[in-house]
Amino acid sequence: MATAKRLEHFGETVFATWSRLATEHNAINLGQGFPDFDAPDFVKEAAIKAIRDGENQYSRSAGHPLLVEAIAETFELPTNAMDEVTVTCGSTETIAAVILGLVNPGDEVIVIEPFYDSYLACLSMAGAVPKIVTLHAPEFTLIEAELREAFSDKTKMIIVNSPHNPTGRVFNKSELELIAELATKHNAIVLSDEVYNKLVLTGTHIPIATLPGMKERTITLRSLGKVFSVTGWKIGWSIAPQKFTEAIRCAHQFMTFCPATPLQVAAATALRAPESYFTEYTAQYTERRDLLVDGLRSVGFNVHSPQGTYFVLADHTPFGFSDDVSFCHHLVTSCGVVGIPPTAFYKQSTDGQGLVRFAFCKGVETLKKAVERLQGLC
Repeated sequence: MATAKRLEHFGETVFATWSRLATEHNAINLGQGFPDFDAPDFVKEAAIKAIRDGENQYSRSAGHPLLVEAIAETFELPTNAMDEVTVTCGSTETIAAVILGLVNPGDEVIVIEPFYDSYLACLSMAGAVPKIVTLHAPEFTLIEAELREAFSDKTKMIIVNSPHNPTGRVFNKSELELIAELATKHNAIVLSDEVYNKLVLTGTHIPIATLPGMKERTITLRSLGKVFSVTGWKIGWSIAPQKFTEAIRCAHQFMTFCPATPLQVAAATALRAPESYFTEYTAQYTERRDLLVDGLRSVGFNVHSPQGTYFVLADHTPFGFSDDVSFCHHLVTSCGVVGIPPTAFYKQSTDGQGLVRFAFCKGVETLKKAVERLQGLC
């Protein structure tokens, strides 16, 4: 049976494709962004305790009370846990619930490329019209004139991802103020994807909802998996004014109803971790970033060091390949290392053809071994 027209242009995600190739070639997978080290013991023990304590039935659809309270407590603005927080099965479901709950067919939604690939798929399912604005390589610069041109009277929403996957950019205050100015002028909703908010290695993350007048038009999206190495738990959430939350919950209840209850209880424990946990976490990722960036440069890549996330985009053009897909095939078959071809994250610009995305959410020894294998490119 043919795929529905709204999804016929998408096919298998780039992550599934290249993770499968990693398995087939026994390659080191620096493609998909999942850690190869385990979650902290205190988080795992909290999940085990929740199961043993009988937290095994459906929870409240919008989120277990223990978790929504923890989310509200740890957010940067005063938040009504029961009315403004919605817990979902990971950030990908949050994105879908926000878009399907609030965006109508024909609405324009501004997307900044390169982008997380689920954005366009969800917009297609909603019948929305994406308007693309490019972060220009090599420093992934946001051009003010291009952003202004993208806004119109049809703009319903802008999706802002900072810290940004896959470039590693952390948007500065002036960039966020520009977005806030334009969103206010055009009465647009801001979907602020902040799943890497705790993974800022250089600079400072500013939640756009904290800017003057922005809380009432911002939906903040965060998740558990990146911070605590539990990507398979699929716990995400939105924080939004009640007028948006009602629409988000309307969509969410018909997709998954609720995430796994014992994992929500454990997530509440995780979010209340002492600040020392997050300090050590960022220090460890800074070490991993520097190890991989230095290693890639030693091999011959041109690399713009990421300010945040656990991804790096490297320029592969010194090696003479015409595009990112052929280069990544060479990497996996000849070097035994998997990267992601980032043209999957572009719609308008051709910048992605000269780039490859690597993930450094791996153990130090894994990263060292990957760099050793990449020496074969020299």
